[in-house]
Amino acid sequence: MEWFTASDYWLSRLVFQRALAGLYLVAFLTAALQFRALIGERGMLPVPRFVERVPPRRSPSLFHLHYSDRFFALCAWAGCAVSAALLAGLDSLLPLWGAMLLWLVPWTLYLSIVNVGQTWYAFGWESLLLEVGFLAVFLGNDEVAPPLVVLFLLRWVLFRVEFGAGLIKMRGDECWRKLTCLDHHHETQPMPGPLSWFFHHLPRPLHRVEVAANHVTQLVVPFLLFAPQPVATAAAALMIVTQLWLVLSGNFAWLNWITIVLALPAVAFPADPPDVPGAPLWYVVVVLAVSALLLGLSHRPVRNMLSRRQVMNRSFDPLHLVNTYGAFGSVSRVRYEVVIEGTADEPARRDSDWREYEFKGKPGDPRRWPRQFAPYHLRLDWLMWFAALSPAYAGPWFGALVERLLENDRDTLRLLRRSPFPPDAPPRYVRARLFRYRYTTWRELRETGACWERTYVREFLPPTRLAEPAQRP
Repeated sequence: MEWFTASDYWLSRLVFQRALAGLYLVAFLTAALQFRALIGERGMLPVPRFVERVPPRRSPSLFHLHYSDRFFALCAWAGCAVSAALLAGLDSLLPLWGAMLLWLVPWTLYLSIVNVGQTWYAFGWESLLLEVGFLAVFLGNDEVAPPLVVLFLLRWVLFRVEFGAGLIKMRGDECWRKLTCLDHHHETQPMPGPLSWFFHHLPRPLHRVEVAANHVTQLVVPFLLFAPQPVATAAAALMIVTQLWLVLSGNFAWLNWITIVLALPAVAFPADPPDVPGAPLWYVVVVLAVSALLLGLSHRPVRNMLSRRQVMNRSFDPLHLVNTYGAFGSVSRVRYEVVIEGTADEPARRDSDWREYEFKGKPGDPRRWPRQFAPYHLRLDWLMWFAALSPAYAGPWFGALVERLLENDRDTLRLLRRSPFPPDAPPRYVRARLFRYRYTTWRELRETGACWERTYVREFLPPTRLAEPAQRP
């Protein structure tokens, strides 16, 4: 069945699979190291409470069958182990059906995590990893050449990622149409990286060129993915270069990296394909049936892209098989940050010794330069950015965060860069204040060594303490 496979893409498949396994590994490692404080039994949004009120049909997950922190840790570390095995090429040593089952394991485990992750996992790159990971199950191994229809579906996902993001920008903030969004974006993005300050200070005419190039890459180039070679390779290469530019300019978890990985199957690497037998009939039937299902489900994201009320980062089914994507339909003009402080004084006064908690990624101390964390995802730091936009975003979890800080909860403190209080002496009070942050100028940087300048805006949370034991519910 020569029509079914494309042997010229065997190296593209190999690179894609190893890169995807690497992203799976990062995702599972992120879950394993952060879950206890976020969604564990004593987390800010506990899984047991979630599965009590949400039926399995709405959030299919292994954790509807059983949940304990030990079981979650087992699943997360098992996902790390399987991902590492796939990264090392174990699937190429197995029969075709065994390789497919092996690729199904991380998808099932990560689906189980995302579907109980609540606000902490409500990001587009979670669904994107699941959608791409599901397609990887049917991409085959060394026993068969890459199936043409799965390669097409991977390009179709990349098309929706880029074209959907382009449309959401053109329909959203007017600064995208005026080519002025990058005058603000590098300063107000969720988590700046070590080079973001320099990107912000690029000449404004260059920012206009960047935005215009982005529009071309997202609104025109995606159509070229379906053109004959070498046009498709050139289109994919241009997308990869654009994403690498974004990698340098900020911390966006694995969003940019998985987009790069998605572009790899469209690249025709110069290599002599190995001699492999034809695809077995059962494999052809399974791949075609799954492909028909996914194409049928694709009408939902297509309708969304064509709608004037386009939404971004929405899953249309609980298995996250086909989703819609997009980012930064609007760009903030001003950066706000929630600064959390504690004091051991009793009672707490305005002039008390308030000590600031330091986060790993989000801006805090104006002199502390941002670090590169992506593709690793600092979930609490990202949600703190949303909290600064509006207290409503923080409603479900911020109170629990403050309570854990007042208890010096070990798992919560591990999410931070530094606590100002020793383990055996928690603060008596915790408060939160809202500040406006802006990048310093070149002159201010030379004079003060600070990359940020911040100004107090208002109180976000008044001084709060734990209730006395007899008063607690």
